[in-house]
Amino acid sequence: MRIRDLFSRDGPVFSFEFFPPKTDEGERKLMETVGRLQELGPSFVSVTKTGARPPEKTIEITARIKRELGLEAMAHMTCATAGRDEMARLFDAIHHAGIENVLALRGDPPRDQPFVRPPNGFRYATELVHFIRDGGYPFCLGGAGYPETHPEAPSAELDLIHLKEKVAAGVEFVITQLFYVNAEYFAFVARVREAGITVPIVPGIMPITNVAQIERIAQLSNARIPATLQAELDRVRDDDGAALATGIEYAAAQCRELLAAGAPGIHFYTLNQSPATSAILRRLRAEGIGD
Repeated sequence: MRIRDLFSRDGPVFSFEFFPPKTDEGERKLMETVGRLQELGPSFVSVTKTGARPPEKTIEITARIKRELGLEAMAHMTCATAGRDEMARLFDAIHHAGIENVLALRGDPPRDQPFVRPPNGFRYATELVHFIRDGGYPFCLGGAGYPETHPEAPSAELDLIHLKEKVAAGVEFVITQLFYVNAEYFAFVARVREAGITVPIVPGIMPITNVAQIERIAQLSNARIPATLQAELDRVRDDDGAALATGIEYAAAQCRELLAAGAPGIHFYTLNQSPATSAILRRLRAEGIGD
């Protein structure tokens, strides 16, 4: 199933994102987590590429989820440290594994290092998308969008130009970076539509489960935490249970507003954990949202 086709159906598209664990035991637990979330009926799941594991592990786990659990699955592929020959080898492997959907990303450079185009490699995700299309790979391609602007972009205007180029090159839907202010998503979608971009723009939501962790991730992602939420997080900073409850309540409210305003679905950044995402989606379904 090509993910782009899911957006032509009635109802919102819910999806979950996972990353490859560092150990075999972690991978076993991940498959159990995905299995528990399966009963919630996600439209698809995605598996990221992390620096801790080789890209082959992303392909392997994505294929396992599709084969063993019967869920549609998408592999993330980054090119920040790989040249064209290496990327061609990986895309051949993805195709051979029966994976139809790929999230095409430039990715981040090694920690605390500036990005440097690898030899015979790519500088932007747009170049990677062109490479995939020119190579004749039959993937349905997703791409990333940044409601609060990519951290490396000189301006929101230039960031939007790059997104338009990426879609023109062959991206069929966009998943946004996490955000905690819905107005940022709505304003981003308005700018995107005004620029003539018509593909689905799926909001990416990361439920808060640990205060220090989410503050760090938000800073790296250029995602603003509003003052009212920050004050609540400060109040529950040392209480893991209260922090989890706060995160669930806030994310559920985000999702309600986003879907009521016409968002095509929700992409949950799970951090390989099921309780928060499960609680949010169960609550939405109990309210008749997404049934």
